Amino acid sequence: MKSPLLSLPGAVPAEGPDEGVAAHYGDLFREQRSLADGTGFVDLSHRGVITVSGPDRLSWLHLLLTQHVSELPPGQATEALILSAHGHVEHALYLVDDGETTWAHVEPGTQEALLAYLESMKFFYRVETADVTEAYAVVHLPAGSIAPTPEGTVVRETAYGRDLFWPRAELESFAAQHAPAIGVLAYEALRVEGHRPRLGLETDHRTIPHELGWIGTAVHLHKGCYRGQETVARVQNLGKPPRRLVFLHLDGSEVQLPGHGAPVRLAADGEDGRQLGFVTSSARHHELGPIALALVKRNVPVDATLLAGGTAAAQEVVVEP
Repeated sequence: MKSPLLSLPGAVPAEGPDEGVAAHYGDLFREQRSLADGTGFVDLSHRGVITVSGPDRLSWLHLLLTQHVSELPPGQATEALILSAHGHVEHALYLVDDGETTWAHVEPGTQEALLAYLESMKFFYRVETADVTEAYAVVHLPAGSIAPTPEGTVVRETAYGRDLFWPRAELESFAAQHAPAIGVLAYEALRVEGHRPRLGLETDHRTIPHELGWIGTAVHLHKGCYRGQETVARVQNLGKPPRRLVFLHLDGSEVQLPGHGAPVRLAADGEDGRQLGFVTSSARHHELGPIALALVKRNVPVDATLLAGGTAAAQEVVVEP
């Protein structure tokens, strides 16, 4: 879904999973500094938006999601996963309940498969699910923003800022009131800096929550009754995840960032060495320079210098081995 804000001056369209919104509006680092300072907004209108309504919505979602939501207070933000029967991550939901309806935004293009699964699990529960992406768009106000939120707006507020579920038809008026517009490249750079995983980038077909640090933020360890729980409990109590997320400080002398899927090897072994993982996300940060997230085998030494797509990289531990 193409955002009307791509018509704003300087807008450069994003590619890949963020296609449909602006990558930046002409000055990537200025936009990052604005975001870090709590000014402006990010157009995330390419993300899917779903709602679940009905008197049984929270107790029903509690049975399906990795998060404890049966008593979720109105206005309290949370995040949750849907796992396969083998415990692999299939969906990531960013939720808030307004007292009558649970709202969630999800990765672009995943809402159709998510709703199909939810519909298949309704049974006798008094719930209604809907894809409202055509009517509502997600816009992000950074932490520290003093921009007012109009009464009646559904808001998901976290330590990183406020996600607003805004009427799509009013996106252009929102942009006029909350300038400057900030592209998703700046938003992604701060996400990478914050070690926050993203479905489809940090995940593949065999990712389990422990590998990415989703335990504690998106998984509640003291609830049951959801698909894939056995894997979560087994790894938590008896084993260790086979891979772990790491944060990389990349060699700034390289012109090109390693792309998603670029191989990660030990620098000591050179570019012909055995692949030990892959780059999941990379970005140019206004203070840290080139940075990345990568998923590597658990037994990779935490103090080893790595090669990320041929670029030397020092690592920081995100998930303990």
